[in-house]
Amino acid sequence: MLARIAPLLFVCLWATGFIGARLGLPYSEPGTFLALRFAIAFFLLVGIAVIAGASWPGGRAAAQSIFIGALIHGVYLGSVFWVIDRGMPAGIAAVVVGMQPLLTALIAGWWLKEVITRQHWIGLALGMMGVFLVLYPGLDVTSSGITILTIGVAIIGMISATAGTVFQKKFATSTDLRTGNALQYLGAFMPVMVLACFSETGTIEWSRDMIIAMVWSVLVLSIIAIFILMWLIREGSVAKVSSLFFLVPAVAAIMAYFLFNEKLTLIQLIGMFVCAVAVAMAARANRKPVA
Repeated sequence: MLARIAPLLFVCLWATGFIGARLGLPYSEPGTFLALRFAIAFFLLVGIAVIAGASWPGGRAAAQSIFIGALIHGVYLGSVFWVIDRGMPAGIAAVVVGMQPLLTALIAGWWLKEVITRQHWIGLALGMMGVFLVLYPGLDVTSSGITILTIGVAIIGMISATAGTVFQKKFATSTDLRTGNALQYLGAFMPVMVLACFSETGTIEWSRDMIIAMVWSVLVLSIIAIFILMWLIREGSVAKVSSLFFLVPAVAAIMAYFLFNEKLTLIQLIGMFVCAVAVAMAARANRKPVA
């Protein structure tokens, strides 16, 4: 039962990250916002781990969790937030980051020896098409925020998320999720704190929306959603888990429609259907190698 509910629950929760960013970023610079979010999540998880008596990983395993957190949270989210803050349209950033499932499948097949079937590859191709259709109305390739630098940073974020996901599957599936995630946020804090110290003022304008965004980002995204993601990675194929990210832009668009009265066009609805078909194909792909 949990295995059936968890993927959909993760997608719905992770999609709210766009809503949280929209509420919070007007009142804080991206590195500062993320540094505070990761610091709070770290101390909360340490408290939970201590109260529960969870086991802490040894030196090498701890270092691996810290490194994975720096990649999968710090560099990835820091890069995405930074390019959007520098004027790159969120839709363009989402398309670049949306290539993550394709790269993850390539690495998982080569390094983790996961069997990526023809049906899975077709699903990945459909997923990229669906994401493009969902984001198409908001894509602006003429924006001044699209530069070699911002595109390069967005690609770095995508590669970091991919590497962190694969490393989690390869090295950290046996680590207790409570202590492992706490150490990941310690690692995540480092790159975004560097970003905040060297390129931001560190100013936060506390408001109702800022408090809601921070509380939601810490409790729902950094703790609940990430616990579900790490559990999914531990229990299944990392290539199939990564395909869930194709659904995130579609779910976020639906949420924005109800919360912010943003328009939903026919092409977006078609894109959502294509994304759903793509994820279903990837999830049901058989595990027999294709000649």
